[in-house]
Amino acid sequence: MDGGTAGLAGDPGLMTPARPGGLIAFPITPSQDGIVDTDALSHLLEPLVAAGVDAVGLLGSTGSYPYFSRAQRRRAVAAAAECLAGRVKLMVGVGATATTAAVGMTQDALAAGAAFGLLAPVSYAPLTAREVVGLFEDVARVGLPLCVYDNPRNTQFAVTPEVLSHLARIDGVVAVKSPAPPQDQAAGALAALRGVVPAGFSVGFSVDWHAAAALRAGGDAWYSVLAGLYPRLCLELTTAASAADETALSALSKRLEPVWALFRAHGSYRVMHTLAARRGIPGAAPPRPVLPLAGEVAREVARVAETHLEG
Repeated sequence: MDGGTAGLAGDPGLMTPARPGGLIAFPITPSQDGIVDTDALSHLLEPLVAAGVDAVGLLGSTGSYPYFSRAQRRRAVAAAAECLAGRVKLMVGVGATATTAAVGMTQDALAAGAAFGLLAPVSYAPLTAREVVGLFEDVARVGLPLCVYDNPRNTQFAVTPEVLSHLARIDGVVAVKSPAPPQDQAAGALAALRGVVPAGFSVGFSVDWHAAAALRAGGDAWYSVLAGLYPRLCLELTTAASAADETALSALSKRLEPVWALFRAHGSYRVMHTLAARRGIPGAAPPRPVLPLAGEVAREVARVAETHLEG
């Protein structure tokens, strides 16, 4: 293991905290000039509650967490907690390049009433395994149950099963959000993760276009980008996958393939902001320097939304 890890992780705690599961919806964070639009955020969250998602994932990658100051992230968390009012669990992205900043974000989330923190090993200089374990140990001491956010494309660090075996035994680390592999690898990937974590540890998946197979294989949660705007459709897919309803899964997968194609071609981050703007959400443009999709690509997003998401 890179950097060495012997003796780094503590024993599992005696208490068993709640663990995330089911459909976790990740909305964008509407903003203008770096200021979070709390009214627009609440407008996005209410349909998620009404649809019955299991949790809201605030300030994930779709929610632009690296682009906001601690004050603005605190503003978003406070607004979300007030809007949700305990009706749906709140998971908050707490990743930051410095441990002190991640600890501060976690303290803010805990104080606001969040149920979970979503911690990615964010870095400028790529981190070693020892450094990542140390990060999780430090942040876990805050007392907010943590989900390991494995996002190697953006963080330059892959949470391998070996690394996860150490992280999962830190008191307060209760879940992992792992990129779902292609369909034919889903069962093997899930087994590899399950084999290194304690019983009851939540193993969930991102990458929307592979999530159905991961759920079908027995994954505990779908950390969904699309559910941030289209929760009912994603709940249909979640239910079909969990029930192994192959007929419904096939129909839904066929319906959503053009959406997944857009995600693969242009990135779910830009596509979701374009979809939110199309629906008239104020502050739906991504934070600069990221530019919104335009021209024929934006028109294609609108055509796909009209035909496959809203038809």
